[in-house]
Amino acid sequence: MPTRREPTARQLRLAVELRRLREAAGLTARQAAAMLGVSNVQISQIESGLSGVSEQRLRRLASHYVCVDEEFVNALVEMATDRTRGWWEEYRGLLPTSFLDLSELNHHALFRRDVAILYVPGLLQTEEYARAVFSGRVPELTRDEVDLRVRHRMASQQITVPYELVIHEAALRIRVGDRGASRAQLAKLLECSEADKVTVRVIPFDLDGFARAASTMTYVGGTVPKLDTVVRDVPHGSAFIDSEAQLGSFRTRFRKVEAVSLDPERSRDLINRLSKEL
Repeated sequence: MPTRREPTARQLRLAVELRRLREAAGLTARQAAAMLGVSNVQISQIESGLSGVSEQRLRRLASHYVCVDEEFVNALVEMATDRTRGWWEEYRGLLPTSFLDLSELNHHALFRRDVAILYVPGLLQTEEYARAVFSGRVPELTRDEVDLRVRHRMASQQITVPYELVIHEAALRIRVGDRGASRAQLAKLLECSEADKVTVRVIPFDLDGFARAASTMTYVGGTVPKLDTVVRDVPHGSAFIDSEAQLGSFRTRFRKVEAVSLDPERSRDLINRLSKEL
């Protein structure tokens, strides 16, 4: 297979999982290469995402690594053989790769959960709200760069799997744009909260024990739980977290935050009240 110059987050995840399986089996890259009859360089390229792997070779590796989780192996095969070129590819070379990687991640997700503290998440933003968010970036973006990011964000808002949002009241009150933009954003949030696949819960200001909810996160469900991913904002883009220990920690964190938030009906009542106050 040809060598890739810039593997996507999905391709890198496959590579990481294959390396983890080999290391868990206590085998070296040299031993894995000998089993497949290939060079050490090829194993290195596969485990760094620079080269793909065929279904036959992947299943041989999994068997050699004594991985008996058939569902997990099938999910890895699906990742290895997927040839999807999604709508986000038209932005490659125009936007930071983290934008495209998150779009690809959402495309293959079985569910998504967000915890938002200061901003309405991108999936539910209005165009005006998104424009205000991107216009406030430091260093400042050009008008063309803002337009491109807004266009990508609007294209990414197809919610086809269950989506749960826990959002703090602070994010509902902060005026990212002007009063009209804030009112329109709350109206969209209310509209989306009525959709079949969307659940919106609000953490009110008067909640005790807010420390549990003091961290923004996006949790994306993979084909199997081992392939879930947490996405967090960092100063220069997004960080993709996928270790089992950390995934377990974020699952627990989300359950705790969800448990102390208002139920969907009371959350809609609060959003509606805040909208009327504007």
